[in-house]
Amino acid sequence: MSNVLALGPLVGSALFVVLVAAAFVALSGMVRYIGNTRVAVVEKLWSRRGSIAGGLIALKEEAGFQPDVLRGGLHFFFPFQYRLHVQTLVTIPQGRIGYVFARDGAPLQADQALATHPEGVDFQNARAFLEAGGQKGPQRKILREGAYAINLAQFVVVTKDRTFALSLDRDEAALLAQMSEIIEERGGFEPVVIKDADDQIGVITVHDGPGLASGELIAPLVGGDPDDPATFHNSFQEAGKFLAAGGRKGRQLQVLVEGTYYINRLFATVERINKTVVEVGQVGVVVSYTGALGADTSGEGYRHGELVANGERGVWRDPLLPGKYAFNTYAGRVTMVPTTNFILKWETMAVGSHKFDENLAEVSLITRDAFEPTLPVSVVVHIDYRKAPLVIQRFGDIKKLVEQTLDPMVSAYFKNIGQTRTLIELLQDRSAIQGQSSEEMKAKFGLYNLELQEVLIGTPRPSASGDDQIEKILTQLRQRQIADEQVGTYERQKFAAQKERELREAEALAKQQTAITESQLSIQVQQNAGKANLARSEQEAQQRRTLAKAEADATRLLGEGEAGKVVALARAEAERVTKVGLATAEAIASQVEASGGARYQLARQVAERFAEALETSGVDVVPKVQISGAGGDGASGGVMQALLTLLMSEKLGLAVEAAPVRYEEEQA
Repeated sequence: MSNVLALGPLVGSALFVVLVAAAFVALSGMVRYIGNTRVAVVEKLWSRRGSIAGGLIALKEEAGFQPDVLRGGLHFFFPFQYRLHVQTLVTIPQGRIGYVFARDGAPLQADQALATHPEGVDFQNARAFLEAGGQKGPQRKILREGAYAINLAQFVVVTKDRTFALSLDRDEAALLAQMSEIIEERGGFEPVVIKDADDQIGVITVHDGPGLASGELIAPLVGGDPDDPATFHNSFQEAGKFLAAGGRKGRQLQVLVEGTYYINRLFATVERINKTVVEVGQVGVVVSYTGALGADTSGEGYRHGELVANGERGVWRDPLLPGKYAFNTYAGRVTMVPTTNFILKWETMAVGSHKFDENLAEVSLITRDAFEPTLPVSVVVHIDYRKAPLVIQRFGDIKKLVEQTLDPMVSAYFKNIGQTRTLIELLQDRSAIQGQSSEEMKAKFGLYNLELQEVLIGTPRPSASGDDQIEKILTQLRQRQIADEQVGTYERQKFAAQKERELREAEALAKQQTAITESQLSIQVQQNAGKANLARSEQEAQQRRTLAKAEADATRLLGEGEAGKVVALARAEAERVTKVGLATAEAIASQVEASGGARYQLARQVAERFAEALETSGVDVVPKVQISGAGGDGASGGVMQALLTLLMSEKLGLAVEAAPVRYEEEQA
């Protein structure tokens, strides 16, 4: 009894402790503190509304996981009704992407790979997501950099470093791990970065949405108009808008160029390919595998295929000019066509830079004299860039053109040439054959839209090793040439001997060259002086002729004036003389009549004139020189005697005879 009484206080103390502990537990369930860097997913253990009929999240306050999360601070609960699952905030680092998996929502459609995200709804609002018809499963929308307060019972966020989720099931964990591996393989946790320096583009393959139409290989371009916000998907970064624009799954015609793109890799994968570079001296002929069926633009005269406008299906009419192009090579093929001259060599060991002729060999010939040499041939070809699409449309590519058309054509042409000439003629007429072939083959190449620039042929070669027939003929030709050269040498020696003789003569002439030069110079000086004198004389004569002509003209004019004057004076004088003469004549006639006649008058006048002359001149009456007759008889007389004789003869009427006269110097 005493022991029982002793245990009473101890039992009371223990009961008190139990009651305090129970109260603490009850209070701890009613009041919870959540840190500001965490969120709490609320799980309702029981509810008067019962459990949810379907799904995972209780939208009507049923028992189960509640859609709304609790943020930092103190929160009060009804005892024994709630369980809190405290989780960290979902954090996406800079330059990373987070993928969202919804555990609850509407099921996916048969053609869906990813869930549609309701317009204007955020993953942080699980209630709005579910009420707006959000779908369960992997989501098309992704999370960018930042911290998110997400209900991790409804959503699982997969990042590169960790998976944010409220663990519910091991099988689910395996599924999420598999999804993380797929994203990692596709490089999906980082954005797509295409650098300018890499000269690459990104080819997109969409894995969600309706499939392509029958016969289509590439999905057409959709949602590329920035002015239409409902369908502009901004280079596949908004999957919902892409599908709203009518996008189809499969490889896309649109490509990604330089830039950074945040693309859901579960929705679309990116394959990097090189840009199409058309070098200078080339054009790119495009064969498009997609696009609308266009009308033929090649013209009525072209019957080897169709050309279509750029952007349509088929061979594009306009080639790509030199430059870089973001061309999707899955949507078409670009064949490079050289626009510079290129050489095709029919020679086994020689290959051009474009390697179009790597399968060509020398042309086998049979000459007229039954030799079988091989002939190396080179052809210089040019393709007009505007005709490049015609060439590709007709032959597929340049190598097929060379091997299937040009090779048999060129070989047949030179085989025909070889049959018309002997081997020696083939060797000697190479230049003529080359010129002839260049002219004749231009028209043949023109039929294939090619421009032949030049044909070059080499020296014929033996068709088999060890065949020395061509070498023998060449030896004969060399010997013939040596003989011709010897004849030429002899002719030159003869010519040299002749030149040597001329040289000796020139040397001898050179020794006398000084004297010859001086004499030639003297002759030239005299000739020049004579020419100068002649020129001066001609000039003076011309001057004199000019002066004489001027003087003659002046004299003539003066003479004409003077003559007029003289004529007038003469007429006056003549009239005067006539009158004086008439008077004189009358006087003389009177004198004559007075003198006894004309004879007496004459004698009288002579005597008068004689007297006047003696008086005027002062001549001695007796001259110093005496005129005597030729008889030498000493008879002599003077002027006076002659005069007296004349007068006496006139008086007597006798004739007077002339006697020889001699001059004698009177002695003083």
